[in-house]
Amino acid sequence: MPTTTVRTIGARISKWGEGPIWWNNSLLYVDIEGHAIIQLNPETEEETIWNIGERIGTVVPTECGSLLYAGDTGIIRFDPQTGNKAPLGDPEAELRSTNRFNDGKCDPAGRFWAGSISLVKDPGTAKLYCLEANGELSVKIPEVTNSNGLCWSADATRFYYIDTPTKQVRCYDYDETSGNISNAVIAIDTQALGFKDSPDGMTIDSEGMLWIAFCHGGCVARFNPATGELLHKVDLPCVETTACAFGGPQLDRLFVTTGIHKSIDEADAGKVFVIDGLGVTGLPAFAYKG
Repeated sequence: MPTTTVRTIGARISKWGEGPIWWNNSLLYVDIEGHAIIQLNPETEEETIWNIGERIGTVVPTECGSLLYAGDTGIIRFDPQTGNKAPLGDPEAELRSTNRFNDGKCDPAGRFWAGSISLVKDPGTAKLYCLEANGELSVKIPEVTNSNGLCWSADATRFYYIDTPTKQVRCYDYDETSGNISNAVIAIDTQALGFKDSPDGMTIDSEGMLWIAFCHGGCVARFNPATGELLHKVDLPCVETTACAFGGPQLDRLFVTTGIHKSIDEADAGKVFVIDGLGVTGLPAFAYKG
């Protein structure tokens, strides 16, 4: 790998930044515990902030110009111009005291996939859901504990997924037409590779390699899902590295969200970091088609 540089970008200090996605020449991400959606222009470092009033696990764009987020009250369509909110589904309303939505993304066909997390770490009580363009909501993976990073291969034949406590990345066969996933295998075992901390958000580059942010681990790392090997690791001066996404005009900059540790005082905790000089590019994000 070529020489890389790591620096912070933007003024926002999030309590728990998450879910970065590059869209329309800007970075969208959420502050889960700060109850906000943030849009960051990396060229000017100007930030637009929408205070939502609830914890938000993830946000994605829609083809009609609105935003879709998954939060405490379920999946919501949000109009950033008017602030109007339209609920689209709340599959875990009865678990609101113990569960919330966590990471999510849109697949190549424009479906919105979002998973939940058991905040009390009750094994198997969370799920990965999928919202079709027609509004139909289904369960894709039941009995998980902390639904986290997810992404699809460039040829739309494989789906990669992290249930954080397993410390593994599972690879599924993926059918773009139906949205079905099958034949799960372990692609990467981060614990076996010496990582003691928690695999969190994940993205994929144009060479098919996976980039994972390690919560409590202060790093992002690149892995080959075909062989399971570690290829590269970049350390950051902030222990709570939560998620990553490629962005910039050439999709060659890796943006990393972070959170604030409960007991460690770090100058840049909660900031967005940008890593330049990695020598690889990412893949474009997808919008919700509903």
